[in-house]
Amino acid sequence: MIPAGNSKQNIDRFLGFQDEYDRYRPEAPQLVTELLTNYLGSRPALVADIGCGTGLSTFLWRESAGSVVGIEPNPDMLAKALDKLARQGQQQSLSFIQGYSNQLPFDSGSVDIITCSQSFHWMEPVSTLQEIYRCLRQGGVFAAYDCDWPLVLQADIETRYKQLISAADKLLDVLQPSAEQAHKWDKEGHLGRIEASGCFSFAREIVFHNTEECDAERYVGLALSQGGIQTVLKLGSSALEQLISDFSVAVEQYFQGRTLPVHISYRMRVGIK
Repeated sequence: MIPAGNSKQNIDRFLGFQDEYDRYRPEAPQLVTELLTNYLGSRPALVADIGCGTGLSTFLWRESAGSVVGIEPNPDMLAKALDKLARQGQQQSLSFIQGYSNQLPFDSGSVDIITCSQSFHWMEPVSTLQEIYRCLRQGGVFAAYDCDWPLVLQADIETRYKQLISAADKLLDVLQPSAEQAHKWDKEGHLGRIEASGCFSFAREIVFHNTEECDAERYVGLALSQGGIQTVLKLGSSALEQLISDFSVAVEQYFQGRTLPVHISYRMRVGIK
């Protein structure tokens, strides 16, 4: 994220709910390391995970790269990542630092793989891609990947999820002046922006899925971890209470106290320098 324009709003959007984010959001699947290492053609010496949040997409590289650096501008998210690292035992190969996507702390041509997991849509794309290009070595790989929301479950529940997200977005238009709202770029445009940047000799989209265990608490928590809903709640509005209650009841009735495997669809946009 860039330290100018609307970036403060983007960064502040994630203040205060790092615990919920870390508890409920999916971990990045190991397939990510396999796909990107294959495109690189060798085991990466240095991986940078920018907009890394609480490190859910960073820790999976521990055994798959010589060195891994998570870059995160939000102080609460960064503190959570550092706390997790400390509790798991300091590892020389893994580190987290505060930083921005267009001001990365790496020498030119020094990074093998750069990833953005659930984060590229919050970054100003032109300056970010230029900085990624600067940092990547020749043949280096950039990947922006995201989950599809909601997670695959059941039609009525998924419809309720979308209604809840839409209601939160409409409320924000009323509760916040446009100048105070976070701005995100559409994920569907990621590949086009990568291609149009002129920074990459090859680009494509890869679609895959992963399966994680999920119960009612986690499925509801995933919905409530979305930034728009969290912002409405932080602003003190109770306008979503009934929708949240109805959604929670529907989810609990579906799971009936069970823990079930849930499919998580991913879309990865890859560029090779």
